[in-house]
Amino acid sequence: MAEDCFFSDKDTLVIKPQKKNPLLLRMIMLALVMISGVYICSVCLKQRRISFGPNLMKVDIVEQPCPRPNISQAEVLFVHYPQPTTYRRNECRCTPVRYFAILSMQRSGSGWFETLLNSHINVSSNGEIFSVKDRRSNISSITMTMDKVYNLDWFSSAAKNECTAAVGFKWMLNQGLVKNHEEIVSYFNRRGVSAIFLFRRNLLRRLVSILANEHDRNLKQLNGTHKAHVHSKDEAEVLARYKPKIDATKLIRTLDENDKMATDALEYFKNTNHIILYYEDLVNNRNKLMDVLEFLRVPKMKLVSRHVKIHTRPLSEQVENWDVISKSLKGTKYESFLNSDYQM
Repeated sequence: MAEDCFFSDKDTLVIKPQKKNPLLLRMIMLALVMISGVYICSVCLKQRRISFGPNLMKVDIVEQPCPRPNISQAEVLFVHYPQPTTYRRNECRCTPVRYFAILSMQRSGSGWFETLLNSHINVSSNGEIFSVKDRRSNISSITMTMDKVYNLDWFSSAAKNECTAAVGFKWMLNQGLVKNHEEIVSYFNRRGVSAIFLFRRNLLRRLVSILANEHDRNLKQLNGTHKAHVHSKDEAEVLARYKPKIDATKLIRTLDENDKMATDALEYFKNTNHIILYYEDLVNNRNKLMDVLEFLRVPKMKLVSRHVKIHTRPLSEQVENWDVISKSLKGTKYESFLNSDYQM
């Protein structure tokens, strides 16, 4: 448009610039606001999934992927980010979790060992879950139970206030583990489950513990209650008073069977990610526990347990027919069991 002009009385040409339209400025500002709004909404929509129904608009939050941990390619299979169905991990969702199973035999120190692991703020071991027969009735029940544990949907006293970085349970060899070893090995390798084998070198001491435990199960010596593990020296002393009488005619066969079961298990699971521990080594050298924490890739810290050992005296003082048993084992591959195998 041409600018307005006029002549004054003194014939001077005066040019008046056109006034800016305030409506135009407002329109420009509105356009800028709208552009900014569209940009912000586009960013938000990348983090949310919106679905519309006839009478409902539903917004589902889609969480951003967790940063990839700095690990080798070989370790990727063993790093997991579970998404429980019963709760949200919230601030712990990007804490990687390792899966493990403690594979052992009854009265081999697995209860004590598990309490040590559970004293770690980032480790949750959920006990002997397959002691319940229905959970091991078939391979479908077994895998369903394991899935629940590893998805962090299994609730027990092992639950932590801190972020869980390793989760597992305790599994005895005679609780469907050896029987279904092919399917279980396949599951471990597919899901990235690490096996922690825990055995006793001295199978004779284990047998004494089994017989003493069975005796207390029947007599319930502690105020009418059976206790497989105790937390005081007084309780331990009561249970240690019983001296089992071992059947010498079946002793060698029993030791052979126990030895074979452990050897077979190691053979079956040799191609899994695993570590082999012995109770006696852990008792004599607590630094061995740091090897376990390293294996699970969790921070190293002091581990503690309230368990008090029951049988602390030499075997010769804990077996009623010691002379007979000693004679039975001398000259056999089990003769070393007669000697002290660790110090308390």
